[in-house]
Amino acid sequence: MYLGRIRKGPRNHIGDIGGILVGNAGDEAVRTGVTVVLPEARAVAGGDVRGGGPGTRETDLLDPSCLVDAVDAVVLAGGSSWGLDAASGAAAWLGARGRGYRVGSSPLVSPIVPAAILFDLANGGDKGWGEEPPYRALGKAACEAAAVDFVLGNAGAGLGATAGKYKGGLGSASAVAESGLAVGALMAANPFGAVVAPGTDRFWAAPFEMDGEFGGRGMPAAGGFAALDPLAGSKADVSPGGNTTIGVVVTNADLTPADARRIAIMAQDGIARAVRPVHTPVDGDTIFVLATGAYALGQEARHVALSMLGALAADCVARAIARAVYEAETLGAAISYRDRHKI
Repeated sequence: MYLGRIRKGPRNHIGDIGGILVGNAGDEAVRTGVTVVLPEARAVAGGDVRGGGPGTRETDLLDPSCLVDAVDAVVLAGGSSWGLDAASGAAAWLGARGRGYRVGSSPLVSPIVPAAILFDLANGGDKGWGEEPPYRALGKAACEAAAVDFVLGNAGAGLGATAGKYKGGLGSASAVAESGLAVGALMAANPFGAVVAPGTDRFWAAPFEMDGEFGGRGMPAAGGFAALDPLAGSKADVSPGGNTTIGVVVTNADLTPADARRIAIMAQDGIARAVRPVHTPVDGDTIFVLATGAYALGQEARHVALSMLGALAADCVARAIARAVYEAETLGAAISYRDRHKI
C-alpha cells in the first residue's frame, strides 16, 4: 500500500481528519474540566485499557462481538469517578437533538457515549461541591463548545492534569499521508511517570517530533538510561495516586470494530514512547479509536494497511502527550515545562 510522504496536518490536531469536532469546558476554581470528541456522524469505534487503575464507561460495548458498532461521542474528564457523570451530560445533550442508537422505527434514541476519567482531585482546586459535582454540566457545556478548532494545554480534561513533575494538559497531533490517509490523537496527559528524561529538558517522545511542535529541544543523549532509576522524574515522591493518561485516536479509514480495537491496542504503544514508567498500577491509561470511514483501505493486503495505520497512531499519541505538556501553563504548585526550563 502506497502512503507517500507523511506530514503533520495543517492544524496538527484531530480536526485535520474531517468530520470531527472537539469541545472543551472547565472550571478554573475546581481546577478540572471535560473534553468531548463529537463526530458529525456516528463513528465506528474501538478501545483499549492498559492502566491498572482505570475509570471508564461503556467500554464493554466496544468489544467487536457486541451489538452496537458505532458511537455518538467520546468523553474525557477529570474528577476521577465523579468525572464519569460528564458522559451523562453529553448523552443528555445528544439525546435532546435526536442523536443516538435507534431501535427499529422508535422515535427514541439511546446516545452511545464511552468515557474515561483521570485523577485530578489533589491539585489544590476547590472540590467542595457537596451533592452537585460539576461534571454533568461540564459535559453539556463541552458539547455546546464543540468546533473544529480548540485550545490545547490547560483546557478541558487537561485543565487540572499533572505529568510526572510537570503541569500536564491536553495535547493533539496529526499525521496525513500523501495518499489521503489521515490519523490524529487527542490526549489528556496526567501520567504517574516522567515525560522528560530526568535532569534534561528533552522529551521521551522527541524521536517522533515534527517541525519543532513541542519545542524542538532534541533527543535525550544516548546511553545511561538502562541504569536510570525507573521512577526518576515521576510522581513517586509527589502524588503517586493522582494519575492516568487518556485519549482518542481518530482516522478517516474505513475500519471495522475489530480493526478499531487493534489500532487502539497499537496506539497504546505511543504512551510507552512518551512516558516512563507506563501502564502502572496507579494509572488508568485508556485509548479510544474513532473511524469516519471516508478513506477506503481496500481488502488487498489490508493487514499491511492496518499495521501502517497503527504505527502512525502510536506516533501521534506520543507527540500529543509531549504537546500537552509543552502547551500547558503553570497552575498552582504544578510548574509548567516552559516555566521550569525558562522557554
